[in-house]
Amino acid sequence: MAVEFWTMGGGQPTSDDPRVFDGVQQAVRAEEIGYDGIVYVDSQNLVADCYVSMALAAHATTRIQLGTGVTNSYTRHPAITASAIATVQAESRGRAHMGIGRGDSALAHLGLAPHAVDPFERYLEQLQAYLRGDEVAFDDTDVDALGLADTPTASRIFYMQAMGAKVPVDVAATGPRVIEAAARHADRVSLNVGCDAERTRWGMEVAGAAREAAGLPPEMPFASYLPLVVHDDPEQAMRIGAGQVSLFARFSNMYGEVVGPATEQQRQVLGAIHDSYDMHGHGRPGSAQAGVIPSEFERSFGVFGPPDYCVQRLGELVELGIDRFILRGSPLDPADPDSQASERFAQEVVPQLRG
Repeated sequence: MAVEFWTMGGGQPTSDDPRVFDGVQQAVRAEEIGYDGIVYVDSQNLVADCYVSMALAAHATTRIQLGTGVTNSYTRHPAITASAIATVQAESRGRAHMGIGRGDSALAHLGLAPHAVDPFERYLEQLQAYLRGDEVAFDDTDVDALGLADTPTASRIFYMQAMGAKVPVDVAATGPRVIEAAARHADRVSLNVGCDAERTRWGMEVAGAAREAAGLPPEMPFASYLPLVVHDDPEQAMRIGAGQVSLFARFSNMYGEVVGPATEQQRQVLGAIHDSYDMHGHGRPGSAQAGVIPSEFERSFGVFGPPDYCVQRLGELVELGIDRFILRGSPLDPADPDSQASERFAQEVVPQLRG
């Protein structure tokens, strides 16, 4: 099984020149280091547009895969989402990936909760159909009010076949209902349950059961979203990755009820993250939610430590069948001294897991 290692980016304007975004430089740097792919956050109030960043990165790189990590099923019609990622597919000559979820910070900054699971699943069905170039039935229509001589009777992206191979759809999932929807309609499920082998196995089993119940082959590819920092001093590694554990862990208790297997201690920490979560500090070190996480939980949920330790932790998930890791924690900016963690990961961890 070939294992892939991806990183996360997100273009933000510089203070000196608001026209300059770092999303392209992140992709270039990630390709130089040796990552297989980079995903861009889709959160319109916090970072620059992910599709623009990917299109620009497509022309600045030659090998690295480019994806959304993740977009959501609410802020764009599925035809618009399909058209945007298909354009990246064409511009990158087949390197685009569609990562999608129900929405988090993108919706919170619009005063909204994540998209409900049932309409999310319907969105996945429509998105896949658009990406295949199929017709999609209208949910609602009032175009007849225009009195036109003729109107479309269904929706289809007419140029889709000219954009290259179909873009794969990858759903980021934590709870059982989203995992099940992803298993029925996605090309891959990316589990966001931390680095715990028991929780990862649980998510994979939920997906397999859902596929069997739908009459589909139980096997499908799985990825894992993880906070990870390579450093000889685990405490220093956690300092570098501060804020990332709370960002990922909150999905296991978004509504005040823990999903998936968890010890009593884990439940207490997840409850504390939920009760203290401040969206203004989303993913930031020093946030209220980061302050309630004990080191023991941080070490079990994420991966923070020397290369051999990282190999051992990730290797446990590879043994379960995870063949892609989407990692966040180490800066890509070569001017940042902490960026050495990214280089060490590529040089000292990746070869051992691929060998």
